[in-house]
Amino acid sequence: MNIQNPDAPIAASYRIGVDIGGTFTDVVMLDPATGKLLNEKVLTTPDDPSQGVLNGVTRILSTGAAQASSVQTVIHGTTLVANALIERKGVKTALVTTKGFRDVLEIGRELRYSIYDLFIDTPTPLVPRSLRFEIDERMTSDGTVLRAPDPTAVSALADDLRAAGVEAVAVVFLHAFRNDENERAVKAQLAEALPGVTICTSFEVMPQIGEYERTSTAVANAFVQPIFGNYIARLVAEMARLELPEDLFLMLADGGTVHHDTAVRYPIRLVQSGPAGGAQAAAVFGRLAGEPDILCFDMGGTTAKACLIQDGEALKTDNFEVARVFRFAKGSGLPLQVPVIDMIEIGAGGGSIAQVDKLGLIRVGPESASSKPGPACYGLGGARPTVTDADLVLGYLDAASFLGGDMALSKEAAEDAIRRELAEPLGLSVVDAAWGIYETVNESMAQAATIHALESGRKVQDFTLLAIGGAGPVHASNLARRMGVRRVICPLGAGVASAFGFLASPTSFEFVRAAIEPVAALDLERIDAMIGELEEEGRRLVTAAGVAPEDATTSVGALMRYVGQGYEVEVSVPRSVVVARDTGEIARLFEARYAQLFGRTEAMDIEVISWRVLVSGPKPVLEPTAALSEGPALKGHRAVYFSEAGGFVDTPVYDRYRVKAGARIDGPALFEERESTIIVPPHAVAVPDVHGNLVIDLSD
Repeated sequence: MNIQNPDAPIAASYRIGVDIGGTFTDVVMLDPATGKLLNEKVLTTPDDPSQGVLNGVTRILSTGAAQASSVQTVIHGTTLVANALIERKGVKTALVTTKGFRDVLEIGRELRYSIYDLFIDTPTPLVPRSLRFEIDERMTSDGTVLRAPDPTAVSALADDLRAAGVEAVAVVFLHAFRNDENERAVKAQLAEALPGVTICTSFEVMPQIGEYERTSTAVANAFVQPIFGNYIARLVAEMARLELPEDLFLMLADGGTVHHDTAVRYPIRLVQSGPAGGAQAAAVFGRLAGEPDILCFDMGGTTAKACLIQDGEALKTDNFEVARVFRFAKGSGLPLQVPVIDMIEIGAGGGSIAQVDKLGLIRVGPESASSKPGPACYGLGGARPTVTDADLVLGYLDAASFLGGDMALSKEAAEDAIRRELAEPLGLSVVDAAWGIYETVNESMAQAATIHALESGRKVQDFTLLAIGGAGPVHASNLARRMGVRRVICPLGAGVASAFGFLASPTSFEFVRAAIEPVAALDLERIDAMIGELEEEGRRLVTAAGVAPEDATTSVGALMRYVGQGYEVEVSVPRSVVVARDTGEIARLFEARYAQLFGRTEAMDIEVISWRVLVSGPKPVLEPTAALSEGPALKGHRAVYFSEAGGFVDTPVYDRYRVKAGARIDGPALFEERESTIIVPPHAVAVPDVHGNLVIDLSD
């Protein structure tokens, strides 16, 4: 508010990030002029996620005494796309494909995630066979049109689709990643014949080699596009009613942001938007702490994920799976070819339910109590024990100070649930059963994170663990010790870090074009022209989202491999090398990258699989300030369970907002803030830095 003249127009300056999680919706508001950060958590509203967004935004504006008209930007990340795929709550979708290939979704790959299981479960296709239609068309492997689709046949197809009552259609033809002429022709005719039906082609969504993966991705995009479009339209209308900016920005799974118009065209590229925001936040916090190599550990209410950040940048990939039949089994889900930050789902979240399995062991997840009914301790109707219930029983959480005291927890309800479901069936005490939940979760996460690093050609011990998410700091030190990691960073506001990460992400969009050619025979003149066209389209998208034309930058990369290999390596290729037509330098860049990853090179021919063009605006430079309060930091003591100490220990509890930078605090200790609690185990040392990061040294 303008104090000197209340009637003067308020300059739009605040930036708001909103992340919808399975349990909570997190909201962060930043004043770029001062670096001041405010955050809020509200329960997610699964029946209408937009309501949780609006509740959170309204609440944080009230907390900050700010007006809606003073908000410059709202950036949103959502689980809506992933949830629609996991829960199969998209629209009735059809697949139109090349004659003879309607069963690609059923056949899948030859790879089996469980080699010796004769009764292996595979994900059910999003489109049943009755809604998979064939067109007699053909494109050769080099992109030459061998047979164009017959307009009469397409007209008859339109009648069949209309009769079937489909709401979306994915058009996927063989070798269309080379040339989309036939896909475009069919789409144009169907769009005219079927007004109101969503139609997307595989070339638009992700033109890459991989017939099954490309089909799966295009189908998934069509499956969620109408519901996502309706959600965004409803949310934008409500924002306008509240006098918030009508231009909403969405977080992509690769760490960039786009205008909502672009996001509606490619909703599948938002499938991991929330965790991508967490990775972007971790990169910022790591930079502030002087740690460029970070293992980001993000544990929220539903899942826990990990990703590696090297030299300040999150590692990326274009292969991702969703809706796995077996949660941690690679190959058991629906494959998606979209640019994503390379991360692994490594365990359960705070709301994950614990139970006794058929072998008489404690198993945690994958079922979650979510926000409704929630963990037993929430008192909202949940009766089954969760990770949060175990954390409360072990003293890691305080029933009276959860969410800053806004949400009272019931320790008695948590103990009753654990006793009934775990302790009595296993003949354990409630505390031992709670410790079993904690140990089970941490051990599975440590193993998965270690393997994830090894699969990336790196050792997890070379990284510093940075914990975010509401439950991340509760489990971080125990997890780090299991992996041999000796340093842990817990940033201020870790529980809402993903929403903060949205504000740290540049406006960007990545294009991919397949071009399978030996490096020695590359037609770099043609490739340079293709890159120029993609750059022009990318600049149009990012400038439409508010980026000044002079601030838009372009980077070029290629997926490359040795001829005959089944695994590609992404290589950064300066545009100047393409302009200079220097195929030898492209080969040298590949070999340098290959040697970095695998420690050797091969005497084999090299080929390019696809080209990537990333157009982006400037990355926001954020220097959040740690708003500390005056007064004594020590709040009191409570009994906290530490196995290395043999049981419960009377442990000091500190107000995170009152601990001064540079103070040395020996473990065991607890640091409470509104969104999370940090556990510092015995024989560890915690020191807050000037940016609000709590740095924990576990080397003792």
